[in-house]
Amino acid sequence: MEYSIAVLPGDGIGPEVLFEGQKILSLVGMKFGHNFRFRHGLIGGTAIDHDGTALPESTISLCKDSDAVLLGAVGGPKWDDPNSLVRPEQGLLGIRKELKLFANLRPVKVYKSLVDSGPIKPHVLHGVDMLVVRELTGGLYFAKPKRRYVNSIGRCAVDTLRYNEAEVRRILDFGFELAQGRKGKVSSVDKANVLETSRLWREMAEEVSLEYPEVELEHVLVDTAAMQLIQNPAGFDVIVTENTFGDILTDEASVLSGSMGLLPSASLSTISDLRRYRMGLYEPIHGSAPNIAGLGIANPIAAILSAAMLLRISFDMESEARSIETAVEGVLDSGFRTKDLVASGEKYVSTGCMGEEIGKRICRSDVDGVIKS
Repeated sequence: MEYSIAVLPGDGIGPEVLFEGQKILSLVGMKFGHNFRFRHGLIGGTAIDHDGTALPESTISLCKDSDAVLLGAVGGPKWDDPNSLVRPEQGLLGIRKELKLFANLRPVKVYKSLVDSGPIKPHVLHGVDMLVVRELTGGLYFAKPKRRYVNSIGRCAVDTLRYNEAEVRRILDFGFELAQGRKGKVSSVDKANVLETSRLWREMAEEVSLEYPEVELEHVLVDTAAMQLIQNPAGFDVIVTENTFGDILTDEASVLSGSMGLLPSASLSTISDLRRYRMGLYEPIHGSAPNIAGLGIANPIAAILSAAMLLRISFDMESEARSIETAVEGVLDSGFRTKDLVASGEKYVSTGCMGEEIGKRICRSDVDGVIKS
């Protein structure tokens, strides 16, 4: 059977890390007997340069005609004019809308071999295994009105924070469904002491929780959640939150793992069964990092793990996904590090070398990811 994957490299380090992700998918395809067909499209700044828009119609058609989408990153100083009407980020927001990707899953895992490499004390990191479920197509990033204008006072800007009952319910349902297969705890993050949208969110969380009596629900204010992510991250299982809060908290949570270059994500549009085939968009959570683009030092692991999520969720290929994840952990255990994972002056490997080492482990492993002697 042939599986069609749309590849959107984007800007900055996006093409570099996605090249490694695609390479790993090809190796998995050969090892397990799958035919993955890759088709490339433009998005973000490169699309602006080529087509004058951050999301060409050809890219939309490509994604809708594919079984899954693998995306790199968008943005960079070249297109960072605050007065511009066309910005790279519009491509990312636009494709989420076009594909109706309302739920973003961001797993946060701490590798044992990296517990000493970050700023967080190792004992705090023990047992950290959380999943952040972020609402993706509502809130401040999408609601109208959104504009800039000038009046008698001077320059003004307006963004709108709006959610309706249906939007809140579907993302909460998603979080509770996922918690049933994990440790059975949902932390609903809001700002209900200030925001009306958060009061609606908290009210809906209470109602939805009645349908999942086996799942524990706790309400956490977003500022408290930001503090607890550093002080007691192991206390979280599934975090469910709105668009802006989720964006910020997951970047903060990347400190736990040691680098944003380690964290993948999946953006999905359906809910009922994560074992069922479905369309999804998969991308590393990091940005385009234009300051290191082309230097061969970007960490490709987040892109490679995003490819593993693609296999598991969109194609129901559990063994294939596990072979990638086991290979990543094995390479890190063997001491291989990209520049973002080492202290100043320590040795590190290139983007391509990291991808190559992960590929070697996949080729040498059995179907369960165990390295053959």
